[in-house]
Amino acid sequence: MRDCPGSRLVGQFVEQRPFHEATGASHVRDNTTRAKLLAGEPTLGSFLGLGSPHIAEMLGHAGFDWLVLETEHSAVESERVEQMMMAMGGTVATPIVRVTRGDPLEIARVLDIGAMGVIVPMVRTATDVETIVNATRYPPAGSRGFGPLRASRYAQDYEDYLNRANEQIVVAVIIETAEAIENINQIAAVPGLDVMFLGLYDLCLSYGFNPNEMPFPQIDACIEQVLGAGVEHQVAVGMGVGSPEDLRQRRDQGFRFLSYGTDYMLLAGAARAGIEAFGAV
Repeated sequence: MRDCPGSRLVGQFVEQRPFHEATGASHVRDNTTRAKLLAGEPTLGSFLGLGSPHIAEMLGHAGFDWLVLETEHSAVESERVEQMMMAMGGTVATPIVRVTRGDPLEIARVLDIGAMGVIVPMVRTATDVETIVNATRYPPAGSRGFGPLRASRYAQDYEDYLNRANEQIVVAVIIETAEAIENINQIAAVPGLDVMFLGLYDLCLSYGFNPNEMPFPQIDACIEQVLGAGVEHQVAVGMGVGSPEDLRQRRDQGFRFLSYGTDYMLLAGAARAGIEAFGAV
């Protein structure tokens, strides 16, 4: 009987072995976004709220460094998140999931189905961040339970995934409360934190401002405070932008994790541009 990688005859049965044991190859994907962030480079992505694998694949092919799959403010469930990540598998984009809260079990679940990062809302303290980082790391560095199904190519890369996963996960938190601003230096100092993403709408609401009336001097001061903490502790700072001009301005300001719109905003913007051009004819 002809041998094939990953199996050998044992009596009358074929014993299956992990692919990397049979060939010496590793198929655990490198997190290029985290590598860029650790090198101090800027990255560009977008948030996906429509739950479409086709849009995830298309925007992945467009050349974004990362794409965040939205579950906090959408009806997208884990099965659809997994399908979107499958669609992104042939693209360069790093799949990151915006979970609903800093729950270790929820974080572990999205990592097990293939997410290469998490972004967690409503973080307020350094203790919150420590809990999140801990949930993304296998012991002894953390407390993540082992069971990476799709993430390990369905157990074919168990050994390599266990050995490398702790260094391949982007950990991002959303800074969107006055309490988080008060604790920003302690938050930024937590080992393993890669990104502090500014949620300006909720931040405005936290300070009693109407976000539709931005800018506000106090919010601008908060932005500078977060940027300063990021520089001091070598943590990337991110935010969302809606135009190429904003993108250039925020990059020059020091932001290194920039979201260029959302899938629905990009689609609606393109539609409005065509409708307005038609109406002007």
